[in-house]
Amino acid sequence: MDQEQLITGAARLVEMAGVGVLLFGALLAAVAFAMRLARRASFRQAYHELRADLGRAILLGLELLVIADIIGTVAIQPTFQNLGVLAVIVAIRTLLSFTLELEVSGRWPWQRELPH
Repeated sequence: MDQEQLITGAARLVEMAGVGVLLFGALLAAVAFAMRLARRASFRQAYHELRADLGRAILLGLELLVIADIIGTVAIQPTFQNLGVLAVIVAIRTLLSFTLELEVSGRWPWQRELPH
């Protein structure tokens, strides 16, 4: 196995882990939502917690997918065109991450958490 195949395999492995995190996180969020409703939580509260759980799963999955993109692009074929595509993908995923963080925690990633 040569270096390029090893790197491609590593990128695919991290990519599959990202997809796995997305699927597993969605499943866990759905189970937690059902359990909250079974414990007689209000639908509104259970729904907001479902969205937060899904947001956290998406954030972690996106982080892994960005890692896979970086490995696959920079390590294998670092042409200007591929780097440009990578930059656009990372920018879009970063924007998604920021908006999801705002949705989940109610603040931007660079803002300090308010004392309780």
